[in-house]
Amino acid sequence: WPPLESERLGEWELRAAVEQGPREARPAQVAAGRREGYTRRANSVLPLGDPGRPLDAALTAVRRWYGERGLPAYVQAATGAEGTQELLCAELERRGWVREVSAEVWIGALAPLADRPEGADVVLGREADEAWLARYRRKGVSEVALRVLSGGPSVWFATVPGEPGGAPAAIGRCVVDGRWAGFAAVEVDPARRRQGLATEVMAALARRALAEGASAGWLQVESDNEPARALYTALGFSRHHAYHHFREPREQPAHGPS
Repeated sequence: WPPLESERLGEWELRAAVEQGPREARPAQVAAGRREGYTRRANSVLPLGDPGRPLDAALTAVRRWYGERGLPAYVQAATGAEGTQELLCAELERRGWVREVSAEVWIGALAPLADRPEGADVVLGREADEAWLARYRRKGVSEVALRVLSGGPSVWFATVPGEPGGAPAAIGRCVVDGRWAGFAAVEVDPARRRQGLATEVMAALARRALAEGASAGWLQVESDNEPARALYTALGFSRHHAYHHFREPREQPAHGPS
């Protein structure tokens, strides 16, 4: 999910996607002075490399940047592959940052997926229309959310029509960026599951991505989502690495300089 605003801190990227309107209206669970960004990925630091200053100073700058936007500070860090950030994860935990969410990134070749026989009537479009949004699990999608959903080099939305006048039977989203295609928001009507609709959606998006020059796909899946893991394994995907979102501590912990 691409941010709507970003800033460099050395080789780190600070990312945000949040409403710019008044802050008075907020869900009860959101603390005063805080706003909610659309997805943690679009509202977190991507720490790829050296921030150009000691870690404590970098984290202070991160917290200030997100605080100025009414957001909690998150750092997205990866583990389990070459070049990932196990050491940073350990240092964040030592400083009281809380690991709130973990997921896995899986990758796979597009050609075998695209070669599957066409079945369901999958409609592809460039926009998340009202029908697509009716099936999307994130209800009450804001203007910022729509901008994030539509952000990326080449974005495609897939829809399998449902009953007349009803929500689609299945949806999906794909962003083509060079040789890579990122799949997300693959969702199926609970009453239509185990009918191969998720596979049809991904295959249709894979064919479009291949036509635009992509050759490999990636997606994210929660480690405890066994049905999704079984599906993606059957489609030729496998685990590449894990990533984690660390939230700033509620209070600044006391510790010595790093």
